Amino acid sequence: MSQDEKSGFIAKAIGPKKHWRAYRARVKDLPESYRAAAEAIERYLMNFVPTDADSNTSMFDDLADLFEQAAADATAIREIVGEDPVEFVDAFAQNYSQGGYVPDRARTQLTDAITQAANEA
Repeated sequence: MSQDEKSGFIAKAIGPKKHWRAYRARVKDLPESYRAAAEAIERYLMNFVPTDADSNTSMFDDLADLFEQAAADATAIREIVGEDPVEFVDAFAQNYSQGGYVPDRARTQLTDAITQAANEA
């Protein structure tokens, strides 16, 4: 990754644009309920303070991998995230960074979005 790709808030938050676009294309190709769940988790993860672009690129790639595999295996969304999606995503994010403060509103939005996505599956 060039120095230009590593600079700036957007690059620190989501990584290089080409990786971000590739990730978004993968999520867009998911079945509707899996896409909704992945996007809800993505929105929630945006509340974490990024440590570096490489960690965030890996985190989003792994998120796409997780939901692609779950969709291929027809794994229920609740089997992926459990009953507490906030706990799942917090643990998931800890593998990539120290995280950051997440507002209660974001926690509620994630829980509501996962509930809706799980009901659509």
